[in-house]
Amino acid sequence: MAEVEEDPREVQWHPRLTQKLVGHGDAETRIRRAFGSGKMHHAWLISGAQGIGKASLAYHFAGFVLASVDSKNAISSAGLNIDPQSRTSRWMASRAHPDLFVLERNWDGKTKKFKTRILVDDARKLSDFFNLTAGSSGWRVAIIDTADDLNMESANALLKHIEEPPPNCLLLLVCNQPGRLLRTIRSRCMRIDLQPLTQTETLRVLAGLPLQDRPAPEEMEIAARLSNGSPGRALDLISSAGAKFFAAFQQMGKITPATLVEFGNRFNAKSTSAEDFDVFCALLEGWTGAKARELALTGGGQGMAEAFSAIGHSIRQTNVLNLDRRQTVMHALSLIDGAMKTA
Repeated sequence: MAEVEEDPREVQWHPRLTQKLVGHGDAETRIRRAFGSGKMHHAWLISGAQGIGKASLAYHFAGFVLASVDSKNAISSAGLNIDPQSRTSRWMASRAHPDLFVLERNWDGKTKKFKTRILVDDARKLSDFFNLTAGSSGWRVAIIDTADDLNMESANALLKHIEEPPPNCLLLLVCNQPGRLLRTIRSRCMRIDLQPLTQTETLRVLAGLPLQDRPAPEEMEIAARLSNGSPGRALDLISSAGAKFFAAFQQMGKITPATLVEFGNRFNAKSTSAEDFDVFCALLEGWTGAKARELALTGGGQGMAEAFSAIGHSIRQTNVLNLDRRQTVMHALSLIDGAMKTA
């Protein structure tokens, strides 16, 4: 039990806990129609960029099917949503649904690491699961999250179930790079290709997450813009070192030569990634632009507007010419400090 609690995937926004999908209405409609036809395909490949909601769709798909024949569950008239207080939802949320099997990389609580692949012994457990009689739902559903993690042996073990499916069994394969899967697996699955969300949809997802330390709206907007339509990616950006450095900048008092050097050293190329630098710079540019507009309303802001333009140019030059990030950050903070003194 302790091992499950230590698993870093066990967060409050895990895909199985998502109550409402955002941005994948066409996929939901397609699934409902397939299920309503009475001849639904037994294996589905849900593909798309990482973090755009593939696993959330898979869990909703599973929940919809498992709840469909149970009178104790309330199913919405559109989409794949079911009553979050229903028995199916509660069972799935607690990983206790007897008719749902999730195949994923194992977490080792001792080494604090994930297994590098889904192993064949774990894939073979699907046989035991599918050989059981379905319980209250009449269906047995397996989610593979992700199929990218299968090795050759476990992929072949899965293929056996795709080629010879037991009755009333459903396989849902979540996949980031379907081109790397066995061709025989791809050819036997019904495929759903999900598209990235819009920035507005990404913000809706972020706003609905139960985050303990909720970022400022401008930070969430920048993360959504940089995420390329992936809420999972946006969440990583919000919690990145670049975001933390920006929060430290906002709490800085008087800027002195010593504090300037100390802050710039955070962006040492050996300890901070280019991505962290990009996140920090995006947040800093957004803050500087907003501050310039704020000061302009009181008749000032010329110095901050000039700083905003100069900082943007400096950042672009640094990225194009691979210049010293530390110097770029120190220069940006010096410009901001000078603009604030003359505001």
